[in-house]
Amino acid sequence: MAGIEVLRLGHRIERDKRLTTHVGLAARAFGASKLYYSGDQDKTVEASIAKVVEDWGGEFEAVYVGDWRRLLKDKHGEGYLLIHLTMYGLPIQNIIDEVRRLHREKNILVVVGGEKVERAAYMMADYNVSVTSQPHSEVSALAVFLDWLQEGRELEKTYADAKKIIIPSARGKTVKRRG
Repeated sequence: MAGIEVLRLGHRIERDKRLTTHVGLAARAFGASKLYYSGDQDKTVEASIAKVVEDWGGEFEAVYVGDWRRLLKDKHGEGYLLIHLTMYGLPIQNIIDEVRRLHREKNILVVVGGEKVERAAYMMADYNVSVTSQPHSEVSALAVFLDWLQEGRELEKTYADAKKIIIPSARGKTVKRRG
């Protein structure tokens, strides 16, 4: 399968610093390689994501984009499949097989909203996809979409450069530290 990146629209420093960070954490944990975010530039989000990557490994970064429309146009020009997650879209269960088939050859940019998403995002997307037609967070939509897209394979991903590794346990917390 090709690569996956995520764009989080409309970050607001005072309201969204934890939420945007959680979008990035979910993106990383579920197999994406990059988080772009628009709205207010927030170095604390970028630093939080960088610290997680430093401790838990892998190659992932959070990058601010001032013009998200330009990013969508550029990615589309590079052959990316643009997937906008919205509760108003087509049900995931009806289109996921087609998206998976296309993803074998195309990178994907998954777009998730924050504040009210502008009509342009809907129009520029190749697919507007809903994971449910009920209100929910962009974090949950992203996690469900990425899991369905990869059919659970992302759950087994490990990072050779991780400084911290969870040792599975029925009870308690065990973290192995390296380096």
